[in-house]
Amino acid sequence: MGPASSLRVAVGISIINKSLEKGDSQPILMALQSKFGLRVVSECAETYFKNLSEAQKLKTKDDSNESPWIKLMMKNMYSYYYNVETEEGTCVVPEGVVPKTSWLTAEEIQNIVGQVTADYNREQLWLANESLIVQLQAQARGFLVRRNFQDRKAYLRNQEPSAIKIQAFWKGFKQRKSYLDRLKVLQSNVAAIVKHEEIVKIQAFLRANKAREDYRTLIGAENPPLPVLRKFAYLLDQSDLDFQEELEVTRLREEVVTKIRSNQQLEKDLNLMDIKIGLLVKNRITLQDVVLHSKKLNKKSKNQLEEMVMVDKQGIKGLSKERRKKLEAYQHLFYLLQTNPTYLAKLIFQMPQNKSTKFMDTVIFTLYNYASNQREEYLLLKLFKTALEEEINSKVDQIQDIVTGNPTVIKMVVSFNRGARGQNTLRQLLAPVVKEIMDDKSLIINTSPVDVYKSWVNQLEMQTGEASKLPYDVTTEQALTHTEVVNKLESSIQSLRAVTDKVLTSIFSSLSMMPYGMRYIAKVLKSSLHEKFPDATEDELLKIVGNLLYYRYMNPAIVAPDGFDIIDMTAGGQIHPDQRRNLGCVAKVLQHAASNKLFEGESEHLSSMNTYLSQTYQKFRNFFQAACDVPEPEEKFNIDEYSDMVTLSKPVIYISIEEIINTHSLLLEHQDAIATEPNDLLNELLEGLGPVPDVESFLGRPLFIFMVNITLG
Repeated sequence: MGPASSLRVAVGISIINKSLEKGDSQPILMALQSKFGLRVVSECAETYFKNLSEAQKLKTKDDSNESPWIKLMMKNMYSYYYNVETEEGTCVVPEGVVPKTSWLTAEEIQNIVGQVTADYNREQLWLANESLIVQLQAQARGFLVRRNFQDRKAYLRNQEPSAIKIQAFWKGFKQRKSYLDRLKVLQSNVAAIVKHEEIVKIQAFLRANKAREDYRTLIGAENPPLPVLRKFAYLLDQSDLDFQEELEVTRLREEVVTKIRSNQQLEKDLNLMDIKIGLLVKNRITLQDVVLHSKKLNKKSKNQLEEMVMVDKQGIKGLSKERRKKLEAYQHLFYLLQTNPTYLAKLIFQMPQNKSTKFMDTVIFTLYNYASNQREEYLLLKLFKTALEEEINSKVDQIQDIVTGNPTVIKMVVSFNRGARGQNTLRQLLAPVVKEIMDDKSLIINTSPVDVYKSWVNQLEMQTGEASKLPYDVTTEQALTHTEVVNKLESSIQSLRAVTDKVLTSIFSSLSMMPYGMRYIAKVLKSSLHEKFPDATEDELLKIVGNLLYYRYMNPAIVAPDGFDIIDMTAGGQIHPDQRRNLGCVAKVLQHAASNKLFEGESEHLSSMNTYLSQTYQKFRNFFQAACDVPEPEEKFNIDEYSDMVTLSKPVIYISIEEIINTHSLLLEHQDAIATEPNDLLNELLEGLGPVPDVESFLGRPLFIFMVNITLG
């Protein structure tokens, strides 16, 4: 700093300090700019003045010794003195000069102004980045809140056993206190309670006497009074004709069930006969064995039905009193098994799969009389539902296990609904369109490039009468290099789409024809999987439903309509290979569409159908959703757990003695797993029945009957 600049600064110091003493802020901003050369902000003028004033007030004042001279440093080495009154400056120390100490120095002024300016700039910077700062603050606060939440949750989880103990102790305390309070009330009112019970007995006795008297009046008086007639008017709802019709229905149901059992046994014998004929052809057995089995089969087909119902006419009446009591105990046992599906649902999964399949095909369907009326269909569906939920909870670890595995309950449901009970439905649903496909002799669908290529080569050789120079064995890629193969393949794809659309139309328009049992189990399957796998999407759940309704139920009937009695076949007739291939191609497309699986990899040559598959899947998706929209069995059949109490006739099942004994044996073998509670009713019934009897001890003589009728309840 030279003399000129020192003088300028000194003048600035003088102006600023005098302005501060006068309280005038106007000259300060200009002095800072012109005299000090500082970069100042006009918006901070008041702040400059305020901070400088506060700093000046803090300076010590001694008016008696203070002179009008102020001191500055030049180049941090030399002193410069300036008289604020005469405005003269000198580098020589005036005689007797005591510089002012109550004024702010240049360094102090610069520091204060610089600090104010820096604070202002920093404030503007924060304001310019306010949104970013808010985001950073929000993220920081969110992190802290989440961390506190996780810490709190971990703490609560660690303390959960203690909390459960405290809650259990408190609930137990409240329950015991309530019990003791109630006990005190009862003990203090013993006389009143006894009196109340006596009054109830007297009232019941009087009502019974009055009812008997009214009934005698009704049947004995020539003109019974109106109140008596009104009391017994409900009896007019039932007549002898009603009872006769009920008996006839019961007889017909018995005949249906026994014929089903007879047909099943005959089918097994016929299968065995086929095997023996095949073995005879291969010289494995003698002709006498086949003739003997044929005679036995013919005799059995004539006499089996009479043997099935024989016991109801003479067998049970010939039982001793002790054995009749045992039969009554079995009645209660089978009624419990029929109305409480939990036992059978657990028993199914306690046995090996080969035994459980046989058990389901015989005992379970027999126990429910093959769902021959609404009550038994309702109970069978409750069993299917309970068993399916049990299987999903205990054996399904991944949602795809339902598709890749072979669930026992799903197999049982499909077998039941695709058998005699659901066969007519499949026939009505698929027979017209399948027959139309088979009757179209011009329809040839072949989606295998290699087969199309070989057929084309054979056709060329037949036309020319010469051996083709083209190789006969080629790969898929080599076959697709020929334009003729590609054209024929595209023609097959077009025909395949047209035929598939016909099948789809038949399926989608026949939703109401699908058995209620299949639709209800699809609904249970979807809800049970959603409950166990809550993260599964709607598409994943509907693919599982599609696997049940289409792939397992409908697809086999399309592929092999002759094996499922969808179409009528003449004796010795067979489906032509071209017809079977056409049906197989349609079934393959429908299977891919139902599961939303595109043609890729080895089926890349069919990728032109992928758009068609995606569109068809959306139609299947809506179809599967609609199929699951069914009422609960209680609403469908208007039946609940109390319906048996108001029925006129007790339910009856038709079961063989061997099946009774086998079921008893299985229950005892797996008793600990299916009836875990000591006071379970099943345990009481099994204890009353005792050990498993053999057939001779059960009847008191060697077995000469096949079926027995058991009245349940």
